[in-house]
Amino acid sequence: MIPILIAEGAIVHHTELPMPAILYGVIAMILFLALGAVTWSYRDVSNRNPKRSQRAGH
Repeated sequence: MIPILIAEGAIVHHTELPMPAILYGVIAMILFLALGAVTWSYRDVSNRNPKRSQRAGH
């Protein structure tokens, strides 16, 4: 049944992407770099206040 419908063109859904395919990868890379920068900014946060880190017992 499905091959008949495909052959007749009843189940053909073809839409164009709203932007070129490479831009999806570029946007994802920018997003991951931004999230990585946020993660990197939190490095050594617990070591900035030595009294507080000793009190926690770490």
